[in-house]
Amino acid sequence: MQKTLKEIAQLIGGEIVGDEQAVITGICGLKEARQGDITFLANTKYLPLLDTTAASAIITSRDIQSAVKPIIRTDNPSLAFAKVIALLMPKQLKSPQGVHSTAQIGAKVRLGKDVGIGAYAVIEDDVIIGDRSIIYAGCYIGWKSSLGSDTVIYPRVTVREQVSIGDRVVINSGAVIGSDGFGFVAIDGVYQRVPQVGTVVIEDDVEIGSNVTIDRARFDRTLIGRGTKIDNLVQIGHNVVIGKHSIIVAQAGVAGSTKVGDQVTVAGQAGLVGHITVGDGAVIAAQAGVTKSVPAHAVVSGYPAQPHAKAIEINACVQNLPRIHKTIIDLKKRVSELEDRLTKG
Repeated sequence: MQKTLKEIAQLIGGEIVGDEQAVITGICGLKEARQGDITFLANTKYLPLLDTTAASAIITSRDIQSAVKPIIRTDNPSLAFAKVIALLMPKQLKSPQGVHSTAQIGAKVRLGKDVGIGAYAVIEDDVIIGDRSIIYAGCYIGWKSSLGSDTVIYPRVTVREQVSIGDRVVINSGAVIGSDGFGFVAIDGVYQRVPQVGTVVIEDDVEIGSNVTIDRARFDRTLIGRGTKIDNLVQIGHNVVIGKHSIIVAQAGVAGSTKVGDQVTVAGQAGLVGHITVGDGAVIAAQAGVTKSVPAHAVVSGYPAQPHAKAIEINACVQNLPRIHKTIIDLKKRVSELEDRLTKG
């Protein structure tokens, strides 16, 4: 598919500086782009690439006045670029149409309009699936679970019994929703399982990455709030509550009964202990170890997690330890020499 720069600018509400009739046939990053591609600049550290990219046009912020190539000035280059990707490179994935002959559909299952269920999917008794939702091959949807409308469940996802999933939810391959929480009690040195009889509720517009595990609650529910996005390989423990429009990045782990507020960012490989609270708008930096509650809008990093400015100061001291150690050894040697002189004198 090809479009003129003028047509693209109309789609994204941008202002053209340069040849509005330039023909765009592809889309790529600044470094990799070739003649005919459109690219984008959202991070100012890549400004030098404006002069060297081979792209035929560049989507920029409104701060950029001009460049050697035609540009489209926008309020949000990243969002604009995403719209152009959808225009020039529409997704080609083939979705299941209707119910595949090998799918296993239980008793009293209620399917909405235009539902697609792929090969060898298993839908247990009393499940509800909303209009236009798609369940790809090899998925398992447990007893009395419900899925809203326009929800997409990619291959090999397991949704356990009595889980509730909202509208426009996306769950990627390998995720397990509603597995038993990690609950054991030691009796005479032997661990006995504590029954996990709660559920999981996933609200509308949530996206869940590949191989994510979200444990069912011991009682009540584990909750993922509306609009929250969860990256691959994330562990959410039982009775955790994640607020609305939060971001949980790859390999992060949230232990049981922790409450994470709205619009929180938990960066990659961060770990949160159980039974704490993270306030709205807080940022947990990558690899942070959070051992106590975090106030709203705070930024914490390090282990144990500290306010970011303090963590930077501590890290600077740690980086100086080899020099400090050497200084101490030298001082001890000099003190020893002085003591020897005094003793001999």
